Amino acid sequence: MAASKLQALWNHPAGPKTIHFWAPTFKWGISIANVADFAKPPENLSYPQQLAVACTGVVWSRYSTVITPKNWNLFSVNVAMAGTGLYQLSRKIR
Repeated sequence: MAASKLQALWNHPAGPKTIHFWAPTFKWGISIANVADFAKPPENLSYPQQLAVACTGVVWSRYSTVITPKNWNLFSVNVAMAGTGLYQLSRKIR
């Protein structure tokens, strides 16, 4: 059973043999860096940077649900980007 699931993932149109898998996978680095910045004082955060992260997350989350093939890796990383960006903006505003 595990072998068939791995085979299905491997052969998926957004699987590891395509850029549609690797681009969102590496994009997780942005979200991880943003989480690491939770420890920074809010005054050290950048409005333009966090606005870009949040807007990118929102726009691409929506886009990833309407494209074919569905790319859930792209969707999840962009939800994380939107969430961390909005949280950082709220910290900066407060």
